[in-house]
Amino acid sequence: MTTIAAPTNASVSPTAASASQKRVLLLKPRGFCAGVVRAIDIVKIALETFGAPIYVRREIVHNSFVVNELAQKGAIFVHEIDDVPDGQRVIYSAHGVSPAVRERSKERHLKVIDATCPLVTKVHIEAVKFAQQGYSLVLIGHRDHDEIEGTLGEAPNVTQVCSSVAEVETLVVPDPNRVAYLTQTTLSLDEARDIIHALKVKFPNIAGPHSQDICYATENRQTAVRNVAHEADLMLVVGSTNSSNSNRLVEVSRNLKTNAYLIDNSQAIDPEWLVGMTNVAVTAGASAPEILVEDVVNYLKQNGFTNVEEVEVMPENVRFGLPPEIVQAIGTAGGGPAIAV
Repeated sequence: MTTIAAPTNASVSPTAASASQKRVLLLKPRGFCAGVVRAIDIVKIALETFGAPIYVRREIVHNSFVVNELAQKGAIFVHEIDDVPDGQRVIYSAHGVSPAVRERSKERHLKVIDATCPLVTKVHIEAVKFAQQGYSLVLIGHRDHDEIEGTLGEAPNVTQVCSSVAEVETLVVPDPNRVAYLTQTTLSLDEARDIIHALKVKFPNIAGPHSQDICYATENRQTAVRNVAHEADLMLVVGSTNSSNSNRLVEVSRNLKTNAYLIDNSQAIDPEWLVGMTNVAVTAGASAPEILVEDVVNYLKQNGFTNVEEVEVMPENVRFGLPPEIVQAIGTAGGGPAIAV
């Protein structure tokens, strides 16, 4: 595999290139982010430390392959806390939960392990802070996403969810001078920028987080798509349909006039997509494992795209520590995790 720097504006003409010049542009960074690695490791370590079953509220991350793999190891995925037997051990997913879920867990005497991504926790803390300071809160994101549900629960009486520029016009608040905004961590940068701009026009004194809420991994993967889209005839994004950040990668590519498809694996590729293509870019959402990327690359190789070039747009070396519940349990057991974290 050849590694190259971020591409220039020069591109290969599909009509001029021979079959031997068909390329796979493998974007980097791609795939698992630090929060996803942490969440998956938490489930694996819990299973190794405590034994099966371990209950997990919602999908630990939004990827069907990962969820199925953990289920085979003994994880039981449930929709709500009430689906967990009294007194059992439960893991909160990387997307976070509302205070109501935490309270219900206490009532059920559940042994909680919190796998919430630290960057999501940051948004929860900001929501509480703004609410305590008397702000009306606008939460930018998708209403049906688990992360929004959890963050909204921190201050439901003062928070409104806004999903588009058009919805900004319908917002009504008690005091237009005491408004703040926060965002879902997995939004499109362009989408968030446009909504934030509309909010600032409507509420000139609006406050926001000290640093953007969209996470580093979401931004980096979108930046990589922007850098490579002009050189690709087609963009394949590996990720599940319920993965917000994966869907955003498709949108970014299409907005740059490069056709893109979201695929779970190589079996989802329509051979017709590859007809007449010379440069196919491949990336993966932050919850998609590398094994699925390798599967897609191998499929492309078998279909004539034998020149694989890894395009590294920027380095990414973020790591998050384990939650205290896991660290304490490992210490009590007198051992360490069987996997690297």
